[in-house]
Amino acid sequence: MFAAERRQVILELVRTNGAVSLRELARIVGASEVTVRRDLRFLDTEGLLVRGRGGAVATDGPAYEPSHSEKAGVAGAAKAAIADLAADLVSPGDAIVVGAGTTTQALARRLARVPRLTVVTNSLLVAQALARSTGVEVILPGGVLRGAIFALVGSTAEQGISGLRVQRAFLSGNGLSASHGLSTPNTAVAGVDRAMAAIADDVAVLADHTKIGVDTMVQTVAPDRIAHVVTDTGAPAAELDRLRAAGVAVHVAEPSG
Repeated sequence: MFAAERRQVILELVRTNGAVSLRELARIVGASEVTVRRDLRFLDTEGLLVRGRGGAVATDGPAYEPSHSEKAGVAGAAKAAIADLAADLVSPGDAIVVGAGTTTQALARRLARVPRLTVVTNSLLVAQALARSTGVEVILPGGVLRGAIFALVGSTAEQGISGLRVQRAFLSGNGLSASHGLSTPNTAVAGVDRAMAAIADDVAVLADHTKIGVDTMVQTVAPDRIAHVVTDTGAPAAELDRLRAAGVAVHVAEPSG
């Protein structure tokens, strides 16, 4: 992982959780504590976080939600590999719901050639990725635009989703753990994600290694509602084992390069 990407991952983790220890940051980014300490010093100097002896604290508070542009620069190869593997969970003729996120956007690009597919989504970027596909019907629920993530949220979006039924939901939040399930810092985003999970026969979570073992403020999908987790080889093995023990089918993608 290059220094710029590593620092972006660190910044997103700290902003999402409010505070993260040096040891935990080093584990997630796969670098030494000396290297991470140097990264924290750089980010502190830039005014992006507050460095402490044992880790770092966010300047924006624990409910910070990274924007689409911030997330797009994190773990790109991992997200591409996850999207490739997750596409195997979709068959011609399926009806699915796809949530907002950079990883789900990557999945949508791979679904454009699946025939007779119906996709319900609140993500403008997912809809755009599928817009020219003649074999895919896209359903947008309406709602209030949350510009930071290019997604529709609010009660109108939730109501538009709630009357539908699909085989599988593909969701991607800001954190995933065996104890807390899928979570996000934002209550409006959480409400729509819950509505999507509720209309699906089962839920597949797409989460790169920077999100595994991380809990953010608002739970969106409880652990017992998650049927599949698609992640990458950088995810902590112990947390994946805990997910498997909870009955989750864990799919691990190998990023190229």
